[in-house]
Amino acid sequence: QVVRLPSALMQPMAADDVAAALADCTLESPLNRIVEIAGPEVLGIDEAVRRYLTATGDARRVITDANAPYYGVKVNERSLLPDSPARLGATPLDDWLTHLAHAGSVTV
Repeated sequence: QVVRLPSALMQPMAADDVAAALADCTLESPLNRIVEIAGPEVLGIDEAVRRYLTATGDARRVITDANAPYYGVKVNERSLLPDSPARLGATPLDDWLTHLAHAGSVTV
């Protein structure tokens, strides 16, 4: 009943925001560089999963563990954040989770 996750920061992005960013990149002139996209808010993996579990009614508890791996890899606080500049989506995680919960299913 416990999930151990690092507090490494990330910027989760709603699928609709990802699609919009991709469409924008496709229609504009080539930039000849990597374009990074991200959600509008910075939060730890532990906090994002905590919010997800709450939104889905999952009773598991999230324990912050600095040594917990992310897909088998140890990450530092900034490993998962985009480099500047990044295109940011508009949908905060809580809005995304609320919308999906009202639609009948929450998928991350």
